[in-house]
Amino acid sequence: MLIAVCLGTFWTPYNPIAIDLNHTLAPPSGAHWLGSDEFGRDVLSRAMVGARISVSIAFETMLGVVVIGSLFGLAAGFLRGWTDRILMTVFDAILALPGILLALALIAVLGSGRGSIVLALTVAYLPAVVRVVRSTVLSIREREYIQASELAGDSTLYTMARHVLPNALPPVILLATSVFGWALLSESALSFLGVGVPAPAPTWGNMLSASRPYMEHAAWLSIVPGLCIAFTLLGINLFGDALRDWLDPRRDA
Repeated sequence: MLIAVCLGTFWTPYNPIAIDLNHTLAPPSGAHWLGSDEFGRDVLSRAMVGARISVSIAFETMLGVVVIGSLFGLAAGFLRGWTDRILMTVFDAILALPGILLALALIAVLGSGRGSIVLALTVAYLPAVVRVVRSTVLSIREREYIQASELAGDSTLYTMARHVLPNALPPVILLATSVFGWALLSESALSFLGVGVPAPAPTWGNMLSASRPYMEHAAWLSIVPGLCIAFTLLGINLFGDALRDWLDPRRDA
């Protein structure tokens, strides 16, 4: 899938948005390996470009969630007191709303577009990372080396950045793979519902949405993006499992 993303950035067999009314709904063949859609656009080319768009949105969302969530979780877990209460009240309120519904509401306010999708999904999945980082930091805060850093006269900011945050990252790295999968699936769902990346730019979600009237006579239109989503989610979940085993301190025991 990464190869498809990189290749689709520089080259596709056909222009993914070029209309060819002479070859509409063409089945898979030597000319169009995965067939063409109702406007004669090459499905393989659109799937390759859709991979770049969908995966990049998921990656940007994951990066925003991990960075912002780690900072808020670090502040809540280490500073405690009113900082912890205020932050966790806000994020608990966000967590009370289903992620996809919150994203839909934010997109309705912000308008459709790539930036709005990334921002909406970042806000929707932020509480999960904040809670994980906070619980990890609460445990790390009581360790001897944190007390030694405070006794040595290190500032709170230095202790947080130098000793607490690096030790809180392993569970965040594992959670990042899950966030990537959630964001990819949510972006596809939003595009399927018509509030994602606007046409004619192809994404796997809007390809699935456009294929609904032709599922009986042109099944490849729905099979291709569906398999792309399924295999990408499978791959990222297997990668997350392997990463968890690799980071497990007991794996050599």
